Amino acid sequence: MHAAAHRSPRRRTPRRIATISLHTSPLDQPGTGDAGGLNVYVVEVAKQLAERGIEVEIFTRAVCRDTPPALTLVPGVLVRSVVAGPFEELEKNALLAQVCPFTFEVLRTEAAFAPGRYDLLHAHYWLSGQAAAVAKERWGVPLIQSMHTLGKVKNLALAEGDCAEPAVRIRGEAEVVAAADRLVANTAEEARQLVGLYGADSTRVETVSPGVDLGVFRPGSAAAARRKLGLPADAVVLLFAGRIQPLKGPDVVLRAAAHLLRSVPALAGRLVPVFVGGPSGSEVGAPGRLGTLAAALGIGDQVRMEPPCPQAELAEWYRAASVVLVPSHSESFGLVALEAQACGTPVVAAAVGGLRTAVRDRFSGILVDGHDPVVWARVLAGLIASPARLAALSRGALEHASGFGWPATADRLIAVYTDAMNSPRPGRAVHARYTSAMAEAAATASV
Repeated sequence: MHAAAHRSPRRRTPRRIATISLHTSPLDQPGTGDAGGLNVYVVEVAKQLAERGIEVEIFTRAVCRDTPPALTLVPGVLVRSVVAGPFEELEKNALLAQVCPFTFEVLRTEAAFAPGRYDLLHAHYWLSGQAAAVAKERWGVPLIQSMHTLGKVKNLALAEGDCAEPAVRIRGEAEVVAAADRLVANTAEEARQLVGLYGADSTRVETVSPGVDLGVFRPGSAAAARRKLGLPADAVVLLFAGRIQPLKGPDVVLRAAAHLLRSVPALAGRLVPVFVGGPSGSEVGAPGRLGTLAAALGIGDQVRMEPPCPQAELAEWYRAASVVLVPSHSESFGLVALEAQACGTPVVAAAVGGLRTAVRDRFSGILVDGHDPVVWARVLAGLIASPARLAALSRGALEHASGFGWPATADRLIAVYTDAMNSPRPGRAVHARYTSAMAEAAATASV
């Protein structure tokens, strides 16, 4: 027998990937609305894949008539903004009714090409997974799913003023978990949550850490950054960056700052809490709530509220900060913490979710149990009083962040993609037209 007959089949590798990001566009500015770490993840991974010769087409929902239906983000990365519902931003719970028309447009786009255009689907967030579960059955390709946040986890850690995730999301997430060929978790803890809370098959769960752009987020002169941003050279700057919503705990920053001023009067006139971000979630319906709280606490004149900004400017804010605070009640990873550390700025973060991975406790920052402002103020007072400890944490922050880069994330994902493409795919029951969550949304919309 010929030797060639004994060779195992050549492993297939991805050439073109369909990325699904229904509820938020990679073209959006992170830090407001529903745009955040997920947006950064999708864009950075797509760029890395394109550099490795893998084409990426990102499907998202069009929210503006003027957005081109197809836009090249960088060579090899195409953003397809498909029409599904009104040309406006919709609250995530209202988006479920648009999953069906969105799915139809995704399928129609693929049908215009020769069969086999996409080698696999990578969906981000459960709404995208609902659409991708249908597409994967139609196209006969693997579905890789990143949840980013989990409804059950959020409901176990609700912040005051936040709303519980609806039952339809919990059911929808379970359907997506069952439909996916591979589930990508940001951390080992998220992997355990997928298995423990959603019954995911542990053999289909892969842990891939997100990264940070070490070319943009890098150390630099704090004094120069402060001059550029109009901050006093001797200020003690407490920075919060990200979406302003109860889940992220911005109120903890204000209450801790107020307590810090009462306990350390010498900080009067020097303490500057800075918020870089825009309203999101329930905060959209109550604009100015954070400013009102700051005034009630007597620190309104010391707080700076800044809009979301491009990454290069955000890096300047990190470099200007004394400490970056991430008091989230739930966090699948916490890219802000990683970005800050890559700039050499220590982080004080809540000891929840992925922040336990993003921050190395007492080496690159401090992890705080709970959200008691008194406890947070005590931690901050200790750091401010010890420049030597802050400097040591700064060195640790740089070392810790250096282990996270988007190239490593992309390489790990390619391995997951390749494995899924070359593994047997057991059949799973996916409704011919809808999953139950999609069906419920369609019924609601038709009433």
